[in-house]
Amino acid sequence: MQANAQMLKNMIGLGLAGNFANHLEQAGEAKDFACIICDDENAPKGMFPFYVPQDSGILGRFCFNDEAIILPQDSTLRIQAEPEVALECEIIYEGDSSKVIAVEPRFFMACNDTSVRNDPNATKLSQKKNFSLGSKGLGRKLRIDNFTKSGVCQQYSLASFIRKQGAELEPYGECSTLCSYSYFYRTLTDWIACKLNTQKDLSVLENLQDILARSHYPRQAIISVGATRYMPQYENYFLQENDEIAIVVFNHNTHTYEQIQALVASKSLDPHISALYQRVQRHA
Repeated sequence: MQANAQMLKNMIGLGLAGNFANHLEQAGEAKDFACIICDDENAPKGMFPFYVPQDSGILGRFCFNDEAIILPQDSTLRIQAEPEVALECEIIYEGDSSKVIAVEPRFFMACNDTSVRNDPNATKLSQKKNFSLGSKGLGRKLRIDNFTKSGVCQQYSLASFIRKQGAELEPYGECSTLCSYSYFYRTLTDWIACKLNTQKDLSVLENLQDILARSHYPRQAIISVGATRYMPQYENYFLQENDEIAIVVFNHNTHTYEQIQALVASKSLDPHISALYQRVQRHA
């Protein structure tokens, strides 16, 4: 369990859908957003909650685990890891109102937004996200100096790997620079603030003002900004017990991809990278 679990318990968990080219198509979810019209064709499709502190429903379950992906109780459900970068942000409201006027990232980290792909009863994206006490994972927090192209995030990339039981370590998702997200930096934070104020209940998306109200207007959030593309051989692969997933956010000016792969193979930790190592386990 996360060392800072107590702090996380008070943060709302939100994710972005469709912030990386072609991921929704790979995940088989593009059709779910067919009725959602965006002014900018490159914009994310929307946001979803995956953890809502103090909520009485399933989204109130604390779902972060930095060691294990715990499969759902229903063994017919199929699960995929989603390698992402997450931002720990401060949410700033206008006075005592519910209006969000800014979202300010303070830290960034590796994130696994593990998701159910085949739940026939899920009508909202959030219903595929919090399926067990090990539905999400976060790596070490890295401090953001300033969230612009001149800041630290511009030097970082995201890589992910899988080791299936008895097999060699392989790339799981494409290695991608953080700045290759469709929306990032000010474009991203302005869009998030806007969606927190304006996103309505439509198709697989939910009214985000209602979600903020249910969590008593939290001041801090973990926001996963979107999954990268899978390697072709893992586009239709679903996680099995004892599979191991590694997601790493690393400085591509100081580490090569080959060095990161070697670090992951030995499960080493480096204070200058954010690494998440999780083993897939059956539901208890």
